[in-house]
Amino acid sequence: MGFIKAFAGGLGGAFADQWKDFYVPQQDVPATAGLFKAVPQGVNNGRGSNTKGSENIITNGSKILVPDGMALVTMQDGAITGLVAEPGGFIWQSDDPNSRSMFAGDGIFASTLGTSLKRFQYGGQPGSQQLAFYVNLKEIPNNKFGTQSEIYWDDAFFGTQVGAITRGTYTLKIVDPILFIKNFVPVKYLQPDGEVFDFADMDNDAGAQLFNEVVGSLSAAFSNYTNDPSKGNRMSKIQGDQEEFAKSLSQAVEEYHHWKSERGLEIVQATIMSIEYDEDTKKLMSDVKAADALSGARGNAFMQQAVARGIQSAGESGGGANMAFMGMGMNAAGGMMGAMQQPNNPSTYQNSFNNQAQAASASEDPTEKLLNAKKLLDAGAITQEDYDKLKNQILGI
Repeated sequence: MGFIKAFAGGLGGAFADQWKDFYVPQQDVPATAGLFKAVPQGVNNGRGSNTKGSENIITNGSKILVPDGMALVTMQDGAITGLVAEPGGFIWQSDDPNSRSMFAGDGIFASTLGTSLKRFQYGGQPGSQQLAFYVNLKEIPNNKFGTQSEIYWDDAFFGTQVGAITRGTYTLKIVDPILFIKNFVPVKYLQPDGEVFDFADMDNDAGAQLFNEVVGSLSAAFSNYTNDPSKGNRMSKIQGDQEEFAKSLSQAVEEYHHWKSERGLEIVQATIMSIEYDEDTKKLMSDVKAADALSGARGNAFMQQAVARGIQSAGESGGGANMAFMGMGMNAAGGMMGAMQQPNNPSTYQNSFNNQAQAASASEDPTEKLLNAKKLLDAGAITQEDYDKLKNQILGI
């Protein structure tokens, strides 16, 4: 009796599996999904249905729709058997006895009696499992990153270590569906009842792992950016240069975690929403801002204004200290302006400024003061009266 029941069940299932199916993507899939099932449509507007076929068996001749921006991966008994990475409608063909159909030209005896024997051996169930999954090839948005404490990196422009707290988002792309499935997607998502593999799902441990790896790579990403001369080595530019920062971040996760070469994943875009520097870094940036303001043509204009104000004040007050500064300061001022025109490195600027200030302080020779004052008189920068006052003060008359 058991023999007849098993055989009858196997024969009935084999006949039901002759009907071709039409496979489409699972409905209501979020944009952050990376992998989800292909499901048979079953009923065609009430004109036909097949509700008795075995689950997880794809009949020969069945059609599978591949939408734009997706890839279709077929699996049998846990192994990948096919990949379609272009949009269109495709017809399923398989040599597996369970997939044969008399409607696909396989013949009634080959397609039913042969598989019935197989099913008899497995208690009426098909002897294999065939599944189809869609892989999202579009940019997958809204992947977040953020740090709870400062991260530190060596900065080429500052010439020292700097630190900051930062947060932002990135988009990633699956560039190799085979590597993605074989090396990254957990087995539980590749089952007949598997859930949608959603990168944004808080319960998705694989997605959480990516978050941790990105956060762990931020220090290297900032270092890649600020130590690349082609990017200007300026940390202040990074928030306005999202494309290049994305390249730096992608380079970092590939170097440390092999996203592209082993998992088929790549970061495409990245956006820094906020960046808060630590106190030491803020002081460095403030010094650099001041040095930038005193560099180049703008710095020359500031220095000329300062010298002019000093001359005017000395002439009005007749103060020896002011005129002494004027006399001794001409050479020092030229040296400082030359220093300001050096590359915008805060340490270079500070060292040059200190050296020139020391030189100016040491230049107290009365003869030099008189010569400098005479030069100012000849140039028309001071009056004869101003010159006479200064000369009398220097000579003690």
